[in-house]
Amino acid sequence: MPFLRFLSLIVLAWLPLFATAQRKPAAQPTPAKGQRIELLPGTNELIGGTFNGVEIRKLIGNVSFRQGTTLLYCDSAYQYTDKNALEAFSNVRIIQNDTITITGDRATYDGDTRKARMIGNVTMRDPRMTLTTKLLDYDLTNNLAYYSTGGHIVDPENTLDSQYGYYNTTSKIFSFKRNVKVLTKDNTIDTDTLQYNTVSKVAYFYGPTHLTDKQNQTLYAENGVHNTITGKSVFQKNAKVETPNYLLTGDKLVYDQATKYGVATGHVSMTSKKDNVVIRGDVGRYWRLLGRVKVYGAPVMRNISGKDTLYLAADTLISQEGKAPLNSAGVIYAFPKTKIFRTDLQGRCDSLTYNRLDSIIYLNKRPILWSNKNQLTADSMEIRQRKGKVDQMRLYANSFIIGQDTLLNFNQVKGRRMIAYFQNNSIKKVDVLGNAESLYYALEGDTAVSGMNKALSATMVLRFAESKLQTISFLTNPDASFIPPHELKPEDEKLKDFSWRPTERPTRRAVLGRHFAVPVKAKPKARPKSKTKTKAATKASSKSKAKPSVTPATPAKTTAPKPPIRK
Repeated sequence: MPFLRFLSLIVLAWLPLFATAQRKPAAQPTPAKGQRIELLPGTNELIGGTFNGVEIRKLIGNVSFRQGTTLLYCDSAYQYTDKNALEAFSNVRIIQNDTITITGDRATYDGDTRKARMIGNVTMRDPRMTLTTKLLDYDLTNNLAYYSTGGHIVDPENTLDSQYGYYNTTSKIFSFKRNVKVLTKDNTIDTDTLQYNTVSKVAYFYGPTHLTDKQNQTLYAENGVHNTITGKSVFQKNAKVETPNYLLTGDKLVYDQATKYGVATGHVSMTSKKDNVVIRGDVGRYWRLLGRVKVYGAPVMRNISGKDTLYLAADTLISQEGKAPLNSAGVIYAFPKTKIFRTDLQGRCDSLTYNRLDSIIYLNKRPILWSNKNQLTADSMEIRQRKGKVDQMRLYANSFIIGQDTLLNFNQVKGRRMIAYFQNNSIKKVDVLGNAESLYYALEGDTAVSGMNKALSATMVLRFAESKLQTISFLTNPDASFIPPHELKPEDEKLKDFSWRPTERPTRRAVLGRHFAVPVKAKPKARPKSKTKTKAATKASSKSKAKPSVTPATPAKTTAPKPPIRK
């Protein structure tokens, strides 16, 4: 009995489901009809009849209709008797809620779907804007207007043109597509996809966009926001600001048009078009009125001149735009922890100024430079360039040059000031001005030391050939001596304040950093070897291990140059 009772309960529970399965699908509900379109009194003439097989009422003169809060006026109309629809002709005007007014030459209106189509010389007005187009569809239920034949929008601040457009009369937001152009009091915006809030006057763009001001400055991005009232913009995705002389790019760009100030972040790059100068970093600040760009985040400058490329790195790099006619080329400032790299020149200093007009680089606070096997130090320096190559180096206060010969001896020159002259990126002559001292080793065939030349003089001139010392001229109060090898003492081998610092010499990779890093190529995968070749290689390797052989290296022969001439 308990089992039968349990079984009966299960059957009763499933009966409604079986019954539902046996029923036929319910018929779809018919769409609800809208409120009937009401003809208002005042029409001059009403003619009923059948036209083209359709029963209508033909209305002529001062025609007006109403449906809820929507009013329609025209010179003449066809009102369909079998459906809630009409056609209006000549001086057609639709008014919704006393706020939206649409005018045109001709209109169709469906009272059930509450959709209107206005054709010919269409104008749509609300308190915030005026839209003109050739054809406009308007959904009165959802408050959406749409055009696809080109539209022109005017509000108190801006004008907008596009091929396609949607307007939500509730949110007051326009959506534009294709050939979009916005004209503000300060800018012209060209884009493909844009949204515009007619209340806040803020434009949102979602495709390649150019914003050009009256000073011929262009801001570009593929996604962003622009406030047409305040002039503030937030650009993302390939953002850039470009002038006739400069180009600043970044992953994100925030720009204030009122103050002409912008901040770029993420993969920042500043290009000076006239000078082949590029600065890259993580953050860039741009002052348009000052013509200044400041770059942080491991910034690196690249300056290409002919076949030589100069790289400059520091904690902060500033590019100051030049002003004609005094300095149209501008200036680069680097500080602190400045490093420079060129194939023929490397260096460090605390701060640096690069005047691109006369190609002079000023190095401050005890700089150090390396040129081939020569190390140059002083309290401050100048690098003077000509046609993209080093022409002179001027060393001021506590000047010191150290060079290594083939036997790794240290040749040394020091003085109050020095001027080093270069030719084909090699030292040709050095003028030592004030308290000049020199220490040079004389070699025999670059393989043995024949002695040391040591001299003091008020002024001194050193001449080189192929980066090797050829002559030393003592011009004022000379005191020179030659020390044979057996008489050399450790204290004779170094001038006072000698400091050899090769570990501080910047490498190419250390200066270029991550912003100019060369992508590493993946190594090709090795092909699998056949079993026969593998066995042969194993046998060969075992034989080589059993009988190792070593070939001693033979030193190359060298010829001895003439020893320095003392005058």
